Amino acid sequence: QVQLVESGGGLVQAGGSLRLSCAASGRTFSSYVMGWFRQAPGKEREFVAAISWSGVSTYYADSVKGRFTISRENAKNTVYLQMNSLKPEDTAVYYCAAGPSRAGYSSPSRYDYWGQGTQVTVSP
Repeated sequence: QVQLVESGGGLVQAGGSLRLSCAASGRTFSSYVMGWFRQAPGKEREFVAAISWSGVSTYYADSVKGRFTISRENAKNTVYLQMNSLKPEDTAVYYCAAGPSRAGYSSPSRYDYWGQGTQVTVSP
């Protein structure tokens, strides 16, 4: 069982930066693939980024590539999402998730555990 708690969301102007954190409980954190997803009002949950258990492999949605960076510290049971050059269209609730495999890393259905989300609002 893994419990996930996101933090770091807030209100920022376009062009600004935020760093999201996701703290995980459980001793098996390092064995999970971790992902970040987001959901805007009236839209489906969409993939943002994912990272392998070792941190060596990272994956990004085209819409955030070059602006967002995912990383993890297994010793701290924490995964991060550094978001730079934020745009109003990045406004959403951001969720972290844990899953057993990199296969299908961009699909929400491949993740077993989810946090409650943190709101990110980017003003024009």
